[in-house]
Amino acid sequence: MSERTPLVSVADVPGAVERELEDFLESSVASISEIGGPVAQAAGHVRDFVLGGGKRIRPTYGWVGYAATVDGDIGAEDPAAVLRAVSSLELIQACALIHDDIIDASDTRRGRPTVHRAIAAEHAQHKWNGDSDTYGENVAILLGDLALVWADDMWRDSGLSEAALLRAAEPWRGMRAEVIGGQILDISLEASNSESEEMANAVNRYKTAAYTVERPLHLGAAIADAGAETIAALRGYGRDIGMAFQLRDDLLGVFGDPGVTGKPAGDDLREGKRTALYAIALQAADSSDQAAAERLRAGIGTATDPVEIAELARIIESTGAMDIVEERISQLTESGLKYLDNAGISADSVETLTDLAIKATSRRK
Repeated sequence: MSERTPLVSVADVPGAVERELEDFLESSVASISEIGGPVAQAAGHVRDFVLGGGKRIRPTYGWVGYAATVDGDIGAEDPAAVLRAVSSLELIQACALIHDDIIDASDTRRGRPTVHRAIAAEHAQHKWNGDSDTYGENVAILLGDLALVWADDMWRDSGLSEAALLRAAEPWRGMRAEVIGGQILDISLEASNSESEEMANAVNRYKTAAYTVERPLHLGAAIADAGAETIAALRGYGRDIGMAFQLRDDLLGVFGDPGVTGKPAGDDLREGKRTALYAIALQAADSSDQAAAERLRAGIGTATDPVEIAELARIIESTGAMDIVEERISQLTESGLKYLDNAGISADSVETLTDLAIKATSRRK
């Protein structure tokens, strides 16, 4: 056991994940490139997207779920295999983001063209037949699917024992279904002009919170063969911190600095996102300024001019919705941290999860 890779520190996880992804993607792109040149070029977009940025939050939580449960020991599983397994979460993230950008007709991601826009530009440059935008979207849909396939490959071939894979099978299945279900719910709320805060919170739970914090912790703890009480506590922490993470994202989607977020100002308003922030603002405006409420209803998802977007943001700010959401972020962070009291993990692990919670819920991008 002493000859195996030791546990890496939380600070070193993003860099270690990067190296695992580089190795896996180099091999996977080379393998699929045998099908033909166009496939090689397309698959390169997945590689570049995955390696082109990201905070590696999901693998970090997966790793912490494992390391906290084995309490500083190496545990029964090879840590190198655990690291490869949790790194696969970045490929699920890639699938979600590539598809999300198509659904939202987004032009940029992380300050660069989205995958479907980049592929459309290649089509136009080559002067190929057909519509460039349609081609870009079609290929990007398939690349999102490919990222999901590769996530399963990386997970299954990580080197985890069959016993660990079996223990983690339920959260692995649940996580993938939840993020897709959350996305379906999200676009359904936009299509139906939903004003329900409850449904917006359901989107937050399943589209983001579950696969960002809750399920990665669940996966790591399951790999480590943690007890039911520990898993329940970690999931409770993950649910609340994940919800706070998404509420912060809702604020950044309206009020974030484009130079920091890498997306245009007010992007959620332009895309018509039915967020909790929007629902809270609309409820407040309905009771205090009906004209402002109607401007907000009419503008979300239809306004494109920066001046119009700025006006909608000012309406939301004037309702006090920002302060309400900030308070809920604080409440969820506090309630999430309380779960750690009954997690049965070391003081060092509690400190690590506390630090991660603060970073996740107070970020600027």
